[in-house]
Amino acid sequence: MTSSKLLSITIDKALRDQKLLGAALGASPSWDTWIAILRAAFGLDLSAEELEAFGRVAGGRDVPHQRVRELWAIIGRRSGKSRVAAALASYIAAFTDHSSRLAPGEVGTILVLAASRIQAASVFNYIRAFFDQSPILRNMVENVSNDEIRLQGNIAISVHTNNYRTVRGRTLLAAIFDEVGFWRDETTSLPDVETYRAVLPALATTNGMLIGISSPYAQRGLLFTKHQSSFGINDGAVLVVQAGTQVFNPTIDATVIEDARRDDPESAMAEWDAQFRGDLSTFIDRAVVERCVDPGVKERPYVKTFKYVAFCDPSGGVHDSMTLSVAHREGDMQVLDCVREVKPPFAPADVVGEFVKLLGVYRITSVTGDRYAGTWVSDAFRLHGIRYVPAERSRSEIYLDALPSMMAGTAMLLDLPRLVGQISQLERRTTRNGKDSVDHMRGASDDVANAALGALVHVPSTRRAEQLGRGFSNPVVNLGHENMKNRRVSNGGRR
Repeated sequence: MTSSKLLSITIDKALRDQKLLGAALGASPSWDTWIAILRAAFGLDLSAEELEAFGRVAGGRDVPHQRVRELWAIIGRRSGKSRVAAALASYIAAFTDHSSRLAPGEVGTILVLAASRIQAASVFNYIRAFFDQSPILRNMVENVSNDEIRLQGNIAISVHTNNYRTVRGRTLLAAIFDEVGFWRDETTSLPDVETYRAVLPALATTNGMLIGISSPYAQRGLLFTKHQSSFGINDGAVLVVQAGTQVFNPTIDATVIEDARRDDPESAMAEWDAQFRGDLSTFIDRAVVERCVDPGVKERPYVKTFKYVAFCDPSGGVHDSMTLSVAHREGDMQVLDCVREVKPPFAPADVVGEFVKLLGVYRITSVTGDRYAGTWVSDAFRLHGIRYVPAERSRSEIYLDALPSMMAGTAMLLDLPRLVGQISQLERRTTRNGKDSVDHMRGASDDVANAALGALVHVPSTRRAEQLGRGFSNPVVNLGHENMKNRRVSNGGRR
């Protein structure tokens, strides 16, 4: 089949043809809803059956009359999201004429961004399969690297984890955001919005298409904003569809979904029914956390006039980091002095040895820590003459107890982006009985935040600090670093 003939093939035909993309996609009828949506997104006429399928997911809007500029698919789990993302990247690369959009020697890129390395690798493998399995498309491939497939005609399909700082400077023919509802970046609270803003100018110059495919999460972020502004609206440039798993994948075992609903209704509503969660909110605004940071201060030296405390968040060394923080009090201020993080893999006993050296610098003989399963933590510290005391507070209680001092500006944090990012990404969840709990976002981590805030809430209290805690319902936000520093100096503290 010649290149000119490929350019005349519509996306539904490419997906169903067993010599083209259908060779890897398969002929399962579970793709019918997806194909109806994709035909609509590309401005193609729909059959009666496709109109019915489109109506189930489009919120009552009309079918677009031409190819849309943006497609946002809010879909439940196990609905083929990553495979469709890969199929779209492959179709746009191989079945679209890009010659008029590229200058001689210029490389046009279909950029696929994923929430994690594992997800990026999964999408990339799907794309490779679409070309490898097709006896026609495999001849278009010129080169394959770890994260890019180069095709004839200076076309590249690149798959990466989301990073808004690295998407600029490319000629983008399309951008596909895979699981955009779960993008995390500790340097910003809005990685999805930042990336969206970064790719729009490049897509505008090539009339490229932007596609977002994801399960929903909390009622915030780019995916939620697009849903609020465009779902069910007759917008010729933006198409938003939304439906649960059983609409897109009727072969799914219904008992799996029912069990999930009984176990955690709010989570199941998002993961399987594709509804945004209403029980989650941001624990603390990033701007408030940043006001507590002492600019340029990464670590504070030992001062013999202060009494220091330490908090440890242990880890077995396989999946999570092991962290340790040191803090002290100066007047009304809870001051963070030092944060250590060791990322996996590591030998826990070796990390304990390193942490003990740090405790010695600050003349600390006991460390409070997370109630880690097993006794190896306390035994390991005891071998070095350090007493390990399991914390009475849970992780969630530590975060809730640390909130008043951060809101009031009496917590002094170190200038560590990872620390600020993890605290800013914490979520508050309100259960049906009205009790609040705090934890990290799905896909994020909080090992550094737990150790740092754990150290701060365990510094010796003062009467005024205790009154502050009782007055948490009406916190006073300190808006300036200088004001915080002046309070420390007026209380006899030193910087």
